[in-house]
Amino acid sequence: QVQLVESGGGLVQAGDSLRLSCAASGRTFTRYSMGWFRQAPGKEREFVAAISSGGDNTYYADSVKGRFTISRDNSKNTVYLQMNSLKPEDTAVYYCAADLNFYDLKYLRTIDYWGQGTQVTVSS
Repeated sequence: QVQLVESGGGLVQAGDSLRLSCAASGRTFTRYSMGWFRQAPGKEREFVAAISSGGDNTYYADSVKGRFTISRDNSKNTVYLQMNSLKPEDTAVYYCAADLNFYDLKYLRTIDYWGQGTQVTVSS
């Protein structure tokens, strides 16, 4: 069983920065592509960012491109989401996900593993 634990969420003001972390268990972390998703109250879950297993390729939703950066440290079994220039519209529960297929994350197909989520609230 692979477990993903998100951390780093909180309450910030518009324009602030925040870094989310996702710590993964297991010995096969390096085989998985990783992604971040978010869900605001009353809205569908949406794709935010994804990174390939080796960290060489990334993909971002248009809404966060240029503001958010996904990265990973395979030696620490951890994936990060650096969020800059935060907007109230970024307010949501952010979920970490892992999948052997990068495109499953990119297109929100059936995902192998999900984290429990961490709340990000951006005030105006």
